[in-house]
Amino acid sequence: MKSLKNSLSKELRSLNVRAPHWQKGFFDHVLRSSESYSQKWEYVRENPVRARLAKSWEEWPFSGEVFRLEYRE
Repeated sequence: MKSLKNSLSKELRSLNVRAPHWQKGFFDHVLRSSESYSQKWEYVRENPVRARLAKSWEEWPFSGEVFRLEYRE
């Protein structure tokens, strides 16, 4: 992930896109189980509710389309 971010930042700088390119304090999280996936998805889905942009996640019009990921060990 670090290499990908470095490559993308280099390309963005070459296009005169000013930094920062990445959110400070953000970290990548490896999903290790179907339970972990469910927990992370629930957290993301509730973001607009925590930000008081919607009363429930179902009301948020910008959720987009979600594709279920298959967890394999």
